[in-house]
Formats: sequence, structure tokens, C-alpha cells
Amino acid sequence: MDSTTQLGFAHYIAHADIVSQAIFLVLLAMSMLCWYLIIVKSVRAMLARRRSERFLAAFWDAPSLEAVERKLEQDHPDEPFSHVAYHAIVSSRHHARSGVNKLNEAGSMAEFLTRAIRRVIDEETARLEWGLSVLASVGSTAPFVGLFGTVWGVYHALLAIGASGQGTLDKVAGPVGEALIMTGAGLAVAIPAVLGYNSFVRSNRVVLSKLDSFAHDVYSFLTTGSLYVREAPLPDTGKRAGQPVRGVP
Repeated sequence: MDSTTQLGFAHYIAHADIVSQAIFLVLLAMSMLCWYLIIVKSVRAMLARRRSERFLAAFWDAPSLEAVERKLEQDHPDEPFSHVAYHAIVSSRHHARSGVNKLNEAGSMAEFLTRAIRRVIDEETARLEWGLSVLASVGSTAPFVGLFGTVWGVYHALLAIGASGQGTLDKVAGPVGEALIMTGAGLAVAIPAVLGYNSFVRSNRVVLSKLDSFAHDVYSFLTTGSLYVREAPLPDTGKRAGQPVRGVP
């Protein structure tokens, strides 16, 4: 009875060899890294969402793009939408003043503006995807790392049982059950990583969709001098019509 109560995860780690202990440390490091990324990315996403809402409200209420540019020069862009707006306005002004002096400025103003906006969106996409490869890697490999720990533990448990010559159930169940805990540990590491990865991918998809729509609106205004939001269905007929946006001079 006393020997049974001593069995458990702590007993397994205390009596495990260097390989089993190394596997446990690897799983622990994976778990700590995943939770760090999940917490940091969640806080960053929440703060960025609040800043984006404030910027978009100020952007559409601004009297002109010059006012937006002055505001962004005072408060440096700190979220995706202000980043796109600032670089789009600066690129448009630069091309209008300097023309084509370098290879990266070749083409019309619309082409130059398109490249500038696309470059900013690519930068924001890379920033949003920071850490996702780690979560995906941990989510896909942690169960197998835990399974390897289980196989290794069961192998050594069976060797010890065979050497002792006592193969009864009470002698086998304890050591094998302890080894199976490693599989559970691998799943405990993988499940949060997979859930976090899926959540961030969906959130990034929504942000990038809104960012692409906003970039299209800014591009339309800078190239044509007039801006219309996405077409919306009329309440009675179901037809679609462009709606002018506030704040356009």
C-alpha cells in the first residue's frame, strides 16, 4: 500500500534517467514559450485594436488629409491603420514633389503609391504573424515528444520488471502508468498551442481584411481626389450605391 501511494509523476521524474528528464524539460520549455507568446500576442492585439478604433474614428472625422498627416507626424503611427495612412500620404507627397529620381520611384504616382501601400501591408502582416510558427511547431510536435517519453519510460519500466522477475499486475501497472503521464504532458502542451494558433490566425485574417479595405479607400482618395466607402445595399430596393465618407474636403 505504501509503495502504491508513492507512485506518481514526481516519483517518475525523480527515478527517471537522463533521457526522460530531458524530455520533461523540453516539454516544460515548450509550454512556457507557448504561454509567453499567447499572453504577449493577446495583450498586443487588444492594445492595437483599441488604438486602431481611436485612429479610424479620428481619421474619418478629420477635415483633410493634411490634418491627418500633421497628427501622425506628432504622434508616430503605432498600429497598422495609421501606419498605412501615414506612409501612403508621405509617398504621395514625395512622388508629387520629386517625381522619378530613383528606380524604386519609377512609374506613375498610382503605381508608386500601390507599391508603398503593399510594402506597408506586408510589414504589418509579418508583424501580426510573429510567433505563429512557434505555436504551430509546438502544437504539432509536443504530442510526439510526450509519446516518445512514454515509450522510453515504458521500455525501462519493463526492463526493470523483467530483471526483478515479478510480472504481476500490481508491479506492472505503477511504472507503466507513470510513463503514460508523459503522453498527457505532451497533450497539455500541444492543446493550448493549437488553440492559440487558430485564434490568432482568425484574428489576423480579420485585421488584414479591414486593413486592405482601408488601404483601398486611402489609395482611391489620393489618386482620384474623391473617396467612397464600400457599396452597401439600399434598405428598400436592395440595390447598391456608393456612400460619401465624412471628412472629405
